Amino acid sequence: MDTGVSVVGSGQVSAPPDVLRMTLSVGHDAADVAAAVSQVAQRTDAVIAALRQQGVDAADIATSSVQVHPQYKEMAAPSGFHASHSLTVTTTDLTGFGRLLNAAVDAAGNSLGLDYLQFDVQEKGPLLTRARELAFRQAREKAEELAGLSGYSLGSVTSISESQGYFPVREQLQSKSLGGGFDAAVSISPGDQSIEVSLQVHFSWA
Repeated sequence: MDTGVSVVGSGQVSAPPDVLRMTLSVGHDAADVAAAVSQVAQRTDAVIAALRQQGVDAADIATSSVQVHPQYKEMAAPSGFHASHSLTVTTTDLTGFGRLLNAAVDAAGNSLGLDYLQFDVQEKGPLLTRARELAFRQAREKAEELAGLSGYSLGSVTSISESQGYFPVREQLQSKSLGGGFDAAVSISPGDQSIEVSLQVHFSWA
């Protein structure tokens, strides 16, 4: 039978975000599938070119989904086809959201939709390290308290298991046409991003 004490410690660290990700979608309806796909391809290329002109690197523009499906008015042959292409755009310019979005709107018009935006922290390593330190400190303090209450002396650590939680700020939006443009001066408030680490630690008795 194992002897000792098992405790759980938690540590949470917050930091301001340094990256913004947004997903833009380009969609088009047409009578035949080839026309729908062709129009979406052309307008997606125009959006990518517009974003590149705004200083977004090619590596920071990635396809997240491509869809083509028939449309039905009645339970019969397809009445048309819908094609769409979604792009995930990453930028470290947290104040340039409106500028980038307007550039995409100008390129694709009513075909453009905004699906979601997300603030994030690129390098989470130091935050995780600090959260672990706080979690282990709390776990040891709990174990020492329990050892004192039970009349034992705390020994060495015999096992540790870890779980992590990360809570980025994500704005989930209904994909909708933005053909009317966007206020480039709009204020978006990213807040802080939180990382939490929980450690289950088992200490033996000395």
